Amino acid sequence: MQAQSPSENAKEGAEPGFRIPDKGMFISEYNKKIFAATRMPERVKILDTTLRDGEQTPNVALSSDDKLKIAQALDELGVDIIEAGFPVNSEGEADAVRKIAGAGLKSEICALCRASPSDIDAALKCDVDSVHIFLATSKVHLEKKLKITQEEARDKAVTAVQYAKDHGLIAEFSCEDGTRTELQFLDVVHRAIQEVKVDRIDIPDTVGVMTPTAMVQFVTELKKSIKVPLAVHCHDDFGLSVANSLAGVLGGAEEVHCTINGLGERAGNAALEEVVMGLQAFFGVRTNINTRKMAFVSRLVSQLTGIAVPPNKAIVGENAFSHESGIHVHGVLSECSTYEPMRPEIVGKERTFVVGKHSGHHAINTKLREYGLELNQDQMKEVVARVKKWAESGKKLDDAELLAVAYDVIGQETEPAIKLEEFTVFTGLNFTPTATVVLDIDGETRRASETGVGPIDASLSAIRAAVSKNIVLQEFRLEAITGGSNALCEVTVKLGDCEDTKLLSLGKSVGSDIVTVSVDAMVEGLNRLWHRKMNATNGQEKRKAY
Repeated sequence: MQAQSPSENAKEGAEPGFRIPDKGMFISEYNKKIFAATRMPERVKILDTTLRDGEQTPNVALSSDDKLKIAQALDELGVDIIEAGFPVNSEGEADAVRKIAGAGLKSEICALCRASPSDIDAALKCDVDSVHIFLATSKVHLEKKLKITQEEARDKAVTAVQYAKDHGLIAEFSCEDGTRTELQFLDVVHRAIQEVKVDRIDIPDTVGVMTPTAMVQFVTELKKSIKVPLAVHCHDDFGLSVANSLAGVLGGAEEVHCTINGLGERAGNAALEEVVMGLQAFFGVRTNINTRKMAFVSRLVSQLTGIAVPPNKAIVGENAFSHESGIHVHGVLSECSTYEPMRPEIVGKERTFVVGKHSGHHAINTKLREYGLELNQDQMKEVVARVKKWAESGKKLDDAELLAVAYDVIGQETEPAIKLEEFTVFTGLNFTPTATVVLDIDGETRRASETGVGPIDASLSAIRAAVSKNIVLQEFRLEAITGGSNALCEVTVKLGDCEDTKLLSLGKSVGSDIVTVSVDAMVEGLNRLWHRKMNATNGQEKRKAY
């Protein structure tokens, strides 16, 4: 493992081998005490296998274009090595790998290969930078699957690595099911492939059966005979893939295999976002990852694979930096480190306060202030009481309901200033969706027509055109309440004003016609935005609010 020089440590003010985590991370000092004497690598490389192992997630199948989009995002994220696919698997797979290899990315582009010259030839045709060669070495795989001896396996490994090196490729080799392979035989294979100049060696915990303590000792033992960079590839069958990956680095690994959102076979692989932040937070070990882009890449991969990120997913989940408990909200508002291990912006997230049965005065007041509402003490008590009663009945309470309660308490839900008089939308095959609206805005009739990519987009654009181009649609959320083609749907819109970023409002509507419901939600949101802008200008130039 690469040792850090005393002078480097002195500059950073840390004990030998340990670097202080970034500002904005609030980690227990006990970590530093435990790992102070441990020699850490200054940097760890990240091999992302979302496009290969991640795509092996059941029911996930990415097109070549989708794979290229993800590869470009991974490149911008700062991934060192992108395992782009398994070219020999199919012509479509090879085409995707070829596109990625030819996209001019900064990352090293790698292809997966069995220990077979024909697999390596398929990778060569894709013009990749490197190959990740694998061959099972555990007793059960050799006897039951491959039906070859240990000597034959060693020879196949050597032949494959030699073939890749002879053809100018960077070669990384994995003894598949490595953590269930006899240490002595692993040592034999590793020594043999190093003799033919393998570039990197990987240790896969193929079925996720290691514990972190065992992983540290396992990797430490293997490092005694490995002189090239060592990687670990951990699966999550027992929920330990990230912990085992970090343990592998403690044992001497200089590279970790990961996937975005922890996608992969069965229970998945080690999640890149968790591994990277764990290395940085607990050990002060750097990667090349731009952590502020993590949330964006997570959302992109979720969108393209169709695999939703669980709300309670660490680092990038919707709830990762959300707070409902009144005690927690009060603490975070005073000092974020009270109930957060890091600042959300470090990973491209935002802190949110959720209103529910556990919410108190501070959470609700903060949420209402986001929308420019200032309530006195008695009004706030009434809102809090209504919110708790609503939430305790089991109903979901979002920002729109909260605002409705608040407006009702303070009496601002008056006669709407903006009324929808007429609304028509035309759409169909080979026809550009076009919407026309007639609005009554505080007694003034306004008409507008707009086109859009669909009937909803055209309708909302026409409404904006009739009211004001300064209106910004910050969020559009659609949820199905019931099933079937005539299902009830719920639309929530969040509106802003480009002239005054402090002005925000929400509109919400429920119904069976998705276009009409969207229009109704937009009009409700606009009325609230109108009243807020009127209050901000003290009612001056009423008709010119918009």
